[in-house]
Amino acid sequence: MEWDRLSRQIEFLVEIDRLKGIVRQSLLMDGSRQENSAEHSWHLALLAMVLAEHSRVPVNLSKVLKMVLVHDLVEIDAGDTYCYDEEANRDKAEREMRAADRIFGLLPHDQAQEFRSLWEEFESAVTPEALFAAALDRLQPLVNNSRSGGVTWQEHGIRKEQVFSRNSPMARGAPQLWEYAQTIIEEAIAKGWIAG
Repeated sequence: MEWDRLSRQIEFLVEIDRLKGIVRQSLLMDGSRQENSAEHSWHLALLAMVLAEHSRVPVNLSKVLKMVLVHDLVEIDAGDTYCYDEEANRDKAEREMRAADRIFGLLPHDQAQEFRSLWEEFESAVTPEALFAAALDRLQPLVNNSRSGGVTWQEHGIRKEQVFSRNSPMARGAPQLWEYAQTIIEEAIAKGWIAG
């Protein structure tokens, strides 16, 4: 029984290595290449540690860290869906649900339930931890895009109303981070990186 549990855990860990191969739209801040989803999750964990004091309410940091580390594992099967791609977002929830069934199902039952629960909580964006994690998930690509010269906004012809709509939910979990994000957006509009 113990051996079976360990084998399942190892198989899960081997499988999630594939997250390193899921390429996102966001560039690294130096603009040298696109980041992958594993790098994004790692970066979010550090954002959570550094910026926890800016959460609207105190949060359980350990839970936030777990949440941001598992939130994109479903992309192994579902792929990364560009937040401004309306067509691809239509069936995103369905694709990610199937992926969650398979990927978290690799783990022993108790861990499968815990990881799935963390993912579902993140997706629901209702608890203080999920709201804060979701705010970070919006802030990180915004900062990346700003620091890399707004390349992906320009490539996709992104408009200011799209960026404000996508990122305004930050205010629910981290109002100060949303205020900061608005300065980034306004600067990007002024530079012509985001269409007015």
